[in-house]
Amino acid sequence: MVMTGQPRLDCLICDKHRRDGPLVGPTVWEDEHLVISHRPAGEDGTTVLGYLYVESRRHVPYLADLTDTEAEAIGRAVRRAALGLRTELAADFVFSAIAGMSHAHFHQHVFVRHTGTPAEYGWMSGDQWHGAPRGTTEAVVGLCSRLRPYLDDGSAPSTSPRSTNGPGRS
Repeated sequence: MVMTGQPRLDCLICDKHRRDGPLVGPTVWEDEHLVISHRPAGEDGTTVLGYLYVESRRHVPYLADLTDTEAEAIGRAVRRAALGLRTELAADFVFSAIAGMSHAHFHQHVFVRHTGTPAEYGWMSGDQWHGAPRGTTEAVVGLCSRLRPYLDDGSAPSTSPRSTNGPGRS
């Protein structure tokens, strides 16, 4: 049985929440239940824009270990983050995945498929396309600032989405 609840010293995501370790990226938003951050810049000093991690603040490994309150907060945040990403980056799609294969701390990936991504890049590998918009940490921090109003209270800026997707697309 996995102990849950308290931050752990052997967890990279708990370290990240303490602003320590290799996973630390710019914070988009946080509250008592969750932390949302952008993927940090890589060795070249850049990263693909629009790749977020939504993580439970409490150390729990699985979706089923979240409380109803935590799950509701995460669901609401994921929807609002998707709206913000689609609007701010004019993305064709916003995808989300919970895999939990490498870190035993609940985290959900929320990421865009940028307009123009070639079809040979599958839904999970659009960030591998060399033509995807990239930004330095400064650009990522700017994007995080633009995303924050979507998460603060659910009221997005008064502009409509820059991308018009068909029914069922988010």
